[in-house]
Amino acid sequence: MILQETYTLSNGVEIPKLGLGTWMIDDAVVADAVKAAVNLGYRHIDTAQAYANERGVGEGVRDCGVARDEIFVTTKLDAGIKTYDEAKAAIDGSLATMGLDYIDLMIIHSPQPWENFAGDDRYFEGNLAAWKALEEALEAGKLRAIGVSNFQKEDLDNLIENATVKPMLNQILAHISNTPFDLIDHTKSKGILVEAYSPVGHGELFKNTEVGAMAEKYGVSIPQLGIRYCLQLGLLPLPKTGNPDHMANNAAVDFEISDTDMDALKSIEKIKDYGEHSFFPVYGGKM
Repeated sequence: MILQETYTLSNGVEIPKLGLGTWMIDDAVVADAVKAAVNLGYRHIDTAQAYANERGVGEGVRDCGVARDEIFVTTKLDAGIKTYDEAKAAIDGSLATMGLDYIDLMIIHSPQPWENFAGDDRYFEGNLAAWKALEEALEAGKLRAIGVSNFQKEDLDNLIENATVKPMLNQILAHISNTPFDLIDHTKSKGILVEAYSPVGHGELFKNTEVGAMAEKYGVSIPQLGIRYCLQLGLLPLPKTGNPDHMANNAAVDFEISDTDMDALKSIEKIKDYGEHSFFPVYGGKM
């Protein structure tokens, strides 16, 4: 069962192969979503400072009835934090907000502040400053692992070449019809695990007839096909839902996509428009 399987990060910490994303799940209800997920067997919960639901996620983790050391909790340093002092304060802020003694994984949410996302300035110095605070929190035992999100090759190399501790994970947008193979290969070549958020392409995969036909062939849902695709690429999929039925469906991926069908899925035309999700709230109106 996928919920019982793990990857091992470069520092030896085990991370469950499937996580629960909590983006856009309100703080007032996210604790119930976390508890429902844990009850179904999930042991990996992802949140972020930018989601404004860390408090509820922490409550869910504390009250889920499973020992804290059996739950892997990820949160993200706000993308706008690019100084050491701000990062240090924000790390302690997340611990206090969540009511946890430690966080299993903390990652820089983006190499650039959202209002400058995909701009020319890569904020190399700011990322190194924030990373230093994460390294110190790791050393102090406040964090068990540290990583990044939305980092491109040059952003990763900046940390690998100039920091003390190498990132252990890079969380990126990756799904059928939008799989950045070059970035994935580069990240893996550095011993860094790749985590795939939005493995169902923000719902756009439901509109793709080729994907629908493939899911029907295997007798699975489109989300199950998308999640299995990521797993077979050696990625860690992070589907987001507050619906327990969807949580259960997302975890029922005990099937194998053939090599021929994987090749077909890899070559599906890239989604260029994510509809209402083309302007993510957390991105400040930018993709």
